[in-house]
Amino acid sequence: MIMDIEKRVNELTEKIEYYSKKYYVEDYSEISDYEYDLLLRELIKLEQEYPQYKKSFSPTLRVGGIALTSFSQVVHNVPMQSLQDAFSFEEILTFHNRVLEKVNKPQYIVETKVDGLSVSLEYQNGEFIRGSTRGDGTIGEDVTENLKTIKSIPLIIHNAPEFLEVRGEVYMPKENFIKLNQERELNEQPLFANPRNVAAGSLRQLDSKITAKRNLDIIVFNIQQIKGKTLLSHSDSLDYLKLLGFKTSPYYNIFNNIEDVFSEINKLGDVRGELPFEIDGAVIKVNSFEQRTVLGSTSKFPKWALAYKYPPEKKETLLKDIVINVGRTGVLTPNAILEPVRLAGTTVGKATLHNRDFISTKDIRIGDTVIVQKAGDIIPEIVEVNKTKRTGKEEEYIMPSNCPVCGSKVFSDFEEVAVRCTNSECPAQLIRNIIHFAERDAMDIEGLGPAIIEQFTNEGLIKSPADLYFLTKDDIIKIDRHKEKSAQNIINSIKKTKNNDLSKLIYALGIRQVGQKAGKILAQHFETLDNLINANIDELVNINEIGQTTANSIIKYFELPQTKHYINRLKEAKINMKYINSLVDERFLGKTFVLTGTLPSISREEASKIIESYGGKTSSSVSKNTDFVLAGEDAGSKLTKAQSLDIKIISEQEFKNMLK
Repeated sequence: MIMDIEKRVNELTEKIEYYSKKYYVEDYSEISDYEYDLLLRELIKLEQEYPQYKKSFSPTLRVGGIALTSFSQVVHNVPMQSLQDAFSFEEILTFHNRVLEKVNKPQYIVETKVDGLSVSLEYQNGEFIRGSTRGDGTIGEDVTENLKTIKSIPLIIHNAPEFLEVRGEVYMPKENFIKLNQERELNEQPLFANPRNVAAGSLRQLDSKITAKRNLDIIVFNIQQIKGKTLLSHSDSLDYLKLLGFKTSPYYNIFNNIEDVFSEINKLGDVRGELPFEIDGAVIKVNSFEQRTVLGSTSKFPKWALAYKYPPEKKETLLKDIVINVGRTGVLTPNAILEPVRLAGTTVGKATLHNRDFISTKDIRIGDTVIVQKAGDIIPEIVEVNKTKRTGKEEEYIMPSNCPVCGSKVFSDFEEVAVRCTNSECPAQLIRNIIHFAERDAMDIEGLGPAIIEQFTNEGLIKSPADLYFLTKDDIIKIDRHKEKSAQNIINSIKKTKNNDLSKLIYALGIRQVGQKAGKILAQHFETLDNLINANIDELVNINEIGQTTANSIIKYFELPQTKHYINRLKEAKINMKYINSLVDERFLGKTFVLTGTLPSISREEASKIIESYGGKTSSSVSKNTDFVLAGEDAGSKLTKAQSLDIKIISEQEFKNMLK
């Protein structure tokens, strides 16, 4: 029996890795997602019951593991150098002439320059043993557990050399970036500027489960070290990496003259908008390793490679109209309807105009000729108006006085430069409110995505988030596409969230100004939802981190008749409305930290999460109620104030000592 279990674990591990490589590296699927998920679930279950058979390279590690308190440093034996930039073909020609001074008849490889975060992956006898960030090129951070969540990184290599270190670029695929920003837009959260920032932030999460949710990818482009195998050129190494199962750039070619290099750079520039990943340039490398040795390197960059940077593409088009999108909290966001224009590889027909101040500042009018570009080569934006092409027929835009969806009066919120619909039951807000309620950071109703919520709403099954808890399996089965098993899974997912902590419920309610952090603070302070509902403005304002604006929003929210009906429905559904103190270690309970300056190895956001995980609180300002000031470089006025109030100031190392 035991031998059968071990055999099945090995069999599942091998199968899942095989299918993962086919799908995530070779873009080919041999089985359906459903069949793949069944195999993975079976392996997870067996590993939980028989942990002695779990492999160090198990594919279940892709979903993330235990959260860390900090990253350890990694010294790169082979420096991870940067590349010298070029912004014109003249600069490339100068580079080429310098190469010709040292070597004869160089061959060049031209590759896409993926815009992501550079990392090192190390393998001992084929097993992935460590992954690290580039850092300053000499010292990086150990992010092994986070890198294991990237499905295109092989955790085990067959027929591998004794030791292998490769370099790659971790990135967020454009499609995933767009979906992530669409979710944030639904929740009226600030949009991420570009995929690179998201990739970098995701890879440096202390909790690898968060990294796993971001669906990052990697392109491996270089061998840093290798033992047990001899390679003569860069093209040989790329072919070898592909053979081993790494995902390498699908766009690279070898050229014997510099004119062909120029043509290839132009070709890549023409198609960069159609690539699944964002690039900010093209990389030109000497192919021969022997010639690279002759050319050498400076202390900063190799003399055998160069990065050509593409300028952002801008185009003129006609602004045909301005339409309004109504967000989850009723904010009216203007969007430009453009004469479709080809930009960075895709056709652009819309662009956000953010708010009335954006329109006013840039003096944007309907009928204007506008100059558009893609922020980060992805998000269309209007850069400026070409006022020389105005004819006098252009119309100034005035924000509507009534909601375009439900017709209710709108009001101007000058604190946020926003215009809002006053009707909390506005259909446009309803779907977004339910989506927010069900999302992972709120009530976390697994399997209930925006498409299903929209379908349930359109069919009249739900008219508020509370209605979710009164759905039956038969209700869901009546709707096309939902079979008995999937309907039961949705019901089970909804039911499971009834026991969530109060902090998740407070955030899920969608009260303006109340985010995840405020939800936790309010839950800890009031302990029950009724206590929060009955709180007065003074009680709220006196809570650290809850300001006047947030307090006003909370009071106004709970005064609304529809809110009272909503809460009663949740009570009827027997939703938990009490704070569940699930902390195992409460060493910082009752302590308030202020973080200031740049910390050496962790971000202030990461430090805040650690403090909160141990029951502590963080504040943005120093006061007599502050217990500790965690100070890094360039700490500034907060440090000065802490010294004047005789508050204990600690360094990052002292903070880490407190965690031991």
